[in-house]
Amino acid sequence: MLSASVQVGILTTGWNLAEPPVEGSEETRVFRFTVYFATPFEASPVVHLGLTGFDIDHSDSSRLSLRVAEITPASFVAEIATWRDTRVYSAEFSWLAVGP
Repeated sequence: MLSASVQVGILTTGWNLAEPPVEGSEETRVFRFTVYFATPFEASPVVHLGLTGFDIDHSDSSRLSLRVAEITPASFVAEIATWRDTRVYSAEFSWLAVGP
C-alpha cells in the first residue's frame, strides 16, 4: 500500500485549466498528470483519488472533476477537468494505491 498528496497548478508544466475556453465553447478542458509509485507493485493496484483542495477564480462557478486513468504497476495518470468558463489555478489531491 502506498499513498501521497499532490498539488498541481499554474506553475506545473502544461497546466491548461486557468484560461477559459474560446467564447461560446463549452468544451471540457483536461489536465493529465502522471504519478509514479516510489516502489512499483507486482501488478496494477487499485487506486483511489480524493480531492483535498483547489483554487478557482471567485467569479466562476466551481466546476472540477478528478479521476484516475492508465493504472500500471509503476504509475497512474490523474485527470483533472473543468468546463464552461471555470478557471482553475490549482488543485490538490491525495491518492491511495492498494496492490496485490
